[in-house]
Parts: sequence; C-alpha cells; structure tokens
Amino acid sequence: MVNLKNYLFLLAFLCVLGVEAQVPTTNMAPKREFRGAWIQAVNGQFRGIPTQRLQQILVSQLNSLQEAGINAIIFQIRPEADALYASQYEPWSRYLTGVQGQMPSPLWDPMQFMIEECHKRNMEFHAWINPYRVKTSLKNSLAPMHIYNEHPEWFVTYGDQLFFDPALPESRDYICKIITDIVSRYDVDAIHMDDYFYPYPIKGVEFPDNASFARYGGGFSNRGDWRRSNVNILIKKIHETIRGVKPWVKFGISPFGIYRNQKSDPLGSNTNGLQNYDDLYADVLLWAREGWVDYNIPQIYWEIGHKAADYETLIKWWAKNTGNRPLFIGQSVPNTIQNADPQNPAMNQLPRKMALQRAYQTIGGSCQWYAAAVVENQGRYRDALMTSYHKYPALVPTFDFIDNKAPDKVRKVKKVWTEDGYILFWTAPKAEAEMDKAIQYVVYRFEGKEKVNLEDPSHIVAITRDSFYKLPYDDGKTKYRYVVTALDRLHNESKSVSKKVKL
Repeated sequence: MVNLKNYLFLLAFLCVLGVEAQVPTTNMAPKREFRGAWIQAVNGQFRGIPTQRLQQILVSQLNSLQEAGINAIIFQIRPEADALYASQYEPWSRYLTGVQGQMPSPLWDPMQFMIEECHKRNMEFHAWINPYRVKTSLKNSLAPMHIYNEHPEWFVTYGDQLFFDPALPESRDYICKIITDIVSRYDVDAIHMDDYFYPYPIKGVEFPDNASFARYGGGFSNRGDWRRSNVNILIKKIHETIRGVKPWVKFGISPFGIYRNQKSDPLGSNTNGLQNYDDLYADVLLWAREGWVDYNIPQIYWEIGHKAADYETLIKWWAKNTGNRPLFIGQSVPNTIQNADPQNPAMNQLPRKMALQRAYQTIGGSCQWYAAAVVENQGRYRDALMTSYHKYPALVPTFDFIDNKAPDKVRKVKKVWTEDGYILFWTAPKAEAEMDKAIQYVVYRFEGKEKVNLEDPSHIVAITRDSFYKLPYDDGKTKYRYVVTALDRLHNESKSVSKKVKL
C-alpha cells in the first residue's frame, strides 16, 4: 500500500495533464457489491499494545465497519517476511510486539482471531501479505529465525530496504511455502497482495540485479521484460498453489492505480505518472487475462480533476480493461473528503466517486483505504456510507469462473415460539463437497401481498451464519412472507424457500 513517503515521491513524479470528467448514471442499491476495507499493520497501530486491549480495538473497529456496510476485511498479516499469526517458518512481527521474533504475551493468534470475528459478522477475511519486502528500514533488526539469516544470498538491498531477489527460484518457492501454510491452516477467504512487487524506483539508483540477470536472464535482451517475467512466474505459481490447497480461496491484487501512460503505450490511460508495467514490473492485465488472479483492486487514490492522474480518467480506463476478472476500486478516504467536487465546490468528492464507481457493469465494488479513517468518520464518510451508499446490505459478488454451482435450498423452514421469542428456523441443505456446503443464509422479508423480488436488497433483513432468525413480533395481526436462501463459500445463492407469518 502506498505510504506517505511513496505518495510524496509519486506526487513529485507526476506531470501536469488536464482531464475533463462527466458523471454517468448510477444504481444506488446494488444487491451484490464488494465493500472492503484495508486494516494495515505496517503503520505501527498495533505495536506493543497489550493483547486484551488490542482485541478490544479490533472488535470495536469491526463493529463500526459492519455498521457501515463493509462485507470484506483485508488484514495485513506479513509486512516483512514475518507474521501476525502463529507461523512455524517466520518470526512474530515487530508490528505486533515491538520486537521481531518476540511472541505476544499472553499468547494469541491475531489472524485466527480476526478470521473468527470477521466471520461472526458475515465479513470475508482476506489475508494480506507483502511478498518480497523483508525490511522497511535497514535499521530494523531481524530475529534469529528469520529466513535471511539462513539464506542471505536470496536477498538484495535497495535504498534503505531489504528484499527477496525476485529473480531467484528459491525466493518464489519460499513465498509459496508460506502461502501454502496459511491457506492450509486458516479459514481465509482470499490471499491478497498490494502494490509492492519490484520496489518503487529511487531516482538515479538501479535495482541491484546484475548478477541475477547474468545467471537467469538468458533469452531476454530487455531487462524490463525479464523482471516482468520473474513477477509473472511468481503470480502464476501462487495462484496454482492456492488452487491446489483450497480451490475456493481467492487470490487478489491491489496494484498501483496506473497500469501504463499513453506516452508509453497508446492503449494506456491518459495520465502521466508512475506505471505498474514499466516501473514496478507488474503486468497486472496479463495476470487477469491469463486467469492468474481472481480479482483486481487498483489503488485510484487521486481526486477527480487531478492534473496528472485524474480519478475519472482512471475509473473509465480500468472499467474497460478488466481482463475478464472482477474489478473493484481502491478508494482513498482522506483524499476523497479533502477535495471538493469540481462541479459542486460545497461538497466533497464522495458522491461523484460513488456515482462513477457504480456507473460501469465491470466495476463490482470498492475497498476503503484505510479502515480506521472510516471508523473515525473522517469528513462524515462513515455517515454517508450508512445513510446512503451502504444503506442496504450487499452480498459479495460471485466468482463464477471458480464455481457457479449454487447450494441446494434450505430445508424444514418453520416458525416456533420459544422462551427467547418468535424464531424462524431452518435446516442446512445436504452437500457432498466442501464447495457445495451452505456457509451463510440470506433472510428477506416482504409484506403479505407484496411481490417477492429477491433482487431488491432493501428486503434483506439478515445475512447470517446461523440457521435461525428472531422475528420482530408485535401483535400477531400483520402478515409477512419471509424468504430464506443459502450461500456457499463463493456466494452462489440457492433457490428460495418462503414461510408466511403473522407478527
């Protein structure tokens, strides 16, 4: 994720270019929409906080995000080839305990805790790892068990940071070993990577891979093509690794917001800034076209009207260049609230950004950078999500290229008086395979004579992992129809079963 230092660098890197924007029409209430939020560790917000207090903070954040309609959490678990989880291969992160290798006391597993808490709230959990980075600063010390101390020949220093050498097969094998461990032991919904592939370029400093190019660059006359090939091999290998362990676990990327500028490629965006393809050696569109990634969340963190990287220009470009994979938009909360709508200076840019996001069928939602900014309600951003843009619940989009078979419908739907009130019960459908199992249920409510329309999310009263729902009983005189459907791990929705009830 672009930090302040890199952001300032990028601003310096960008040149002036004017773009005019028009807002298309929008659908304000999609039934399916990815509504994510990034929770980062690398900013030090967890460092050294006592276990119980940190758990309270995380629960409070998740409660706030749930109320704001967020349905997916992207949680940073591996900032420096370390772990915010119980790993047998990598040391505990300094961003958790303050000292790399020092286990939390009392012992707990933040990733497992977050998986459980997210799933309680019917949110997806995406495990966010940084693949190559080992030190965010050379001043940081490494724990004795860190892989660098065993294989220093796998690593290179660039600027003030330490990285796995992307050219080495050993680097790729090791990273995939870590991902295999995570996916096999934890009930994650996705593995997620952000924009750090080859590092952001330092002016006048060449990345130190001469020796690796001499050894592995045969067949490449262009070092840029060779570097892109190195990253391509890793991405493909990660995708195959995840599919081989748990085929329902997704693999997503959140790249820098510009793929290529038109001055580099006529098919690029009408922008003038740092480029994934040319500067980070990340050929994101190839990964999507080849099916090596399952979703893409470009970080379009600039404002509408930015002279070098206009938000509207980039939204339109990405919407046309999805590579036939789900596209969500990385939104900067601070940037959005700090800039006025060019056509309505009395308002911030959230309304126009949401209108643009929802104007294109190829855009399936967004992810908020950063979660704490939503929780803190900066610029009343959270209020706007709750009262308008996320007023109604949304199911996570389907990933039909992974699995398009819906679970069977629920069984034995019945209403029962209990000491806890009037409860609607049902039984899970039968399933032979893991991907056919019902994981969640959607409960809809309609008035007695109202037409049943399951595409209208305003009728969703619950998305739950429970097989029951407490009915809001009043005087038993008003007729309602409740409808229950089942969702599998990839959010395919079953046929419905309904029950009439007087409340």
